[in-house]
Amino acid sequence: MLMLIELGLLILTNTITAVVCLLTLFAARVPMKIRLSLVLTIVSLALWQTFVYVSNVTQTNVLFWNHFVFVWPGLATLAFFLFMHQLNEHHRWHLSKGGAYLQLVPLIILTLGILLQAFSISTGAIFVETPAGLVRGLGYVVYVVGLIMSLAAVIAYTVISYRFSLRHPTRSAAVKTVFYTVLAAIVYGLIANVVLPVVSGSQQYAVLGILTVDIFAIGFMLSVMRSGLMNFKIYVVRGIAYALSLTTLALVYGVLAFLVSRLFLTSLDSPAELLVNVSLALLLAFIFQPIKRFFDHVTNRLFYRDQYTSEAFFAGLNQILGTTSSLRYLLEKVSDYVAQALKAEHAGFFIYQDETHHITAGTRHYRKLPSADAQALTVYAIKHDYELMVTQDITDHAIKRLLMSHRIEVLLPLERSGDILGYFMLGEHRSGGYSYRDKRVLRAIDDELVIAVQNALSVQEIRDLNANLEQRIERATKELRASNAQLQRLDEAKDEFISMASHQLRTPLTSIKGYISMLMEGDVGPVSNEQKHLLREAFISSERMVRLISDFLNVSRLQTGKFVIDRRPVDLARLVKHELESLEPSAAARGLKFSYKPPKSLPKLTIDENKIQQVVMNFSDNALYYSKEKTAIKVSLKKVGDTIEFRVMDKGIGVPKAQQSHLFNKFFRATNARQQRPDGTGVGLFLAKKVIDAHGGEIIFESVEGKGSTFGFRLPIA
Repeated sequence: MLMLIELGLLILTNTITAVVCLLTLFAARVPMKIRLSLVLTIVSLALWQTFVYVSNVTQTNVLFWNHFVFVWPGLATLAFFLFMHQLNEHHRWHLSKGGAYLQLVPLIILTLGILLQAFSISTGAIFVETPAGLVRGLGYVVYVVGLIMSLAAVIAYTVISYRFSLRHPTRSAAVKTVFYTVLAAIVYGLIANVVLPVVSGSQQYAVLGILTVDIFAIGFMLSVMRSGLMNFKIYVVRGIAYALSLTTLALVYGVLAFLVSRLFLTSLDSPAELLVNVSLALLLAFIFQPIKRFFDHVTNRLFYRDQYTSEAFFAGLNQILGTTSSLRYLLEKVSDYVAQALKAEHAGFFIYQDETHHITAGTRHYRKLPSADAQALTVYAIKHDYELMVTQDITDHAIKRLLMSHRIEVLLPLERSGDILGYFMLGEHRSGGYSYRDKRVLRAIDDELVIAVQNALSVQEIRDLNANLEQRIERATKELRASNAQLQRLDEAKDEFISMASHQLRTPLTSIKGYISMLMEGDVGPVSNEQKHLLREAFISSERMVRLISDFLNVSRLQTGKFVIDRRPVDLARLVKHELESLEPSAAARGLKFSYKPPKSLPKLTIDENKIQQVVMNFSDNALYYSKEKTAIKVSLKKVGDTIEFRVMDKGIGVPKAQQSHLFNKFFRATNARQQRPDGTGVGLFLAKKVIDAHGGEIIFESVEGKGSTFGFRLPIA
């Protein structure tokens, strides 16, 4: 009876071990080294218990099997040490020099312990065979000493790892779980293998020690989950989807087999029965994937219906950050958006405007954070390397009470060049708690929030300055002159900044374009079509950035009177041909093409080549972005009387008639253009008109909403 109980417990333990190992091996987010070391630890413990059972029941080669039992504990301690080391490496815990030396002590002790165990096993002196049976030899004592040293080493290493992980509360949860798992397994093992046999005077309770392996297996898997590397929910959801798929296939097979046997087969031994079964099997093979996809979709709708996708989240956030310049409005919009996506009770910002002023804004139920509390958080954030703060994981009781008093569950420090710009705070989660993905998303948007807030602060600073200037204008002429002088200095600084920024940005952009071009041409290795498509998009975006820099530089020159037309003889036909060829890849990517027939003979014009080139590029680029797919963009260049006429005709969205009169105003964009292309600036057409006017020419513009537009110009020949 006792043997059956032991066998049953062994089967249960090995089943649990197999399940844990399979879940761990197929957890793609878990690094391979962690997976292998964890599985090796659990398998070693399971094999230890298995061979303990084998050595107890075997009647042959008893000495061999009893010696073989002692191989696995040493291997398990070594694998566990590797598991802890890989877990530390994954989280990149930075130890001080003293901490690094301290970690060497358990490693040295473990090495000595493993060597003692290996020596005792290799000598075969653990047990000695006598007529009365096996008795423990001197090697047994050596082995036990080595095993104790190994266990002490792994426990010490776990304690050291936990101590140095406390600066990162979220990460220390994994090590804490490992520590308590080891402690629980040791306590349980002592009770089952020592205390109960001594108290009862019988070895029948020792079989319960097999469950020690289950404690290790389940505890180690929990540590990986608490480390944020494994999502157990997805296993459950996918398991349900597979179960429903297999059940559906079984029902389909059963119904079809029944109908076929009743309607077409008159005998169970009919030769057609084999053909029917093969046909049904092929049918089930064909419909398995559609059924699986259907149940995946259903389970996702049931279990993840409120969850967001990272791509959609980032796209929505970038749209808010890119289209909002008012600081308070920006903070409120971002708070509402993130709170809704992450299902937070409330969300809000605390932003330092200067050394003495700050601004707070957030969702409807957001509690304003006092400046004194923000200072306390700043000290804590600097001490902890500006890490994301999760209230439940914080060990500093004062900071934890502070966050709880404001109902803050997650706090993201916004750091700028080593200084705290402010904080983004989330309240309690409306359904459970924040997932690993939620925290990862918050860390990912850190830099974007900092840049957006900095830009909004700059805009707000300029707006405040303008309001202050208006008040000064109303008060006195003296204050007006001082304000004008200050504005001139700001304008000069702005022009200087734009000029410097344009030159500084052009150099790295040129390098970026060059490297992207090398990658696309395969200079550093073969490139797939999908990679080439992404590289082409990056190349087009970098070209557009160069044009944007030139546009803003010209706008600044217009405002300061430094806009100069540098006239030189130019072959306009060659210029147009070159610009259209540069846009061919972008047109092909959008399913468009340029229809252009260069004129055979065209007189040279005395014009500013760079500025006319920008105008041609602007008209052609706009036609690309606002044209319908798989249409042709017609480009013409010809002599008309004593002028040269250039036209770009598309079949795109057109311009609403009511807005056509404002189209060439600075920063103006038509309503449908903003919807089609939210990232436009509204300076291209403004600059184009200024350039053509400066050349003594005239702009050509015709448009019908929904049918297309014509943009162009006429320049005098003389």
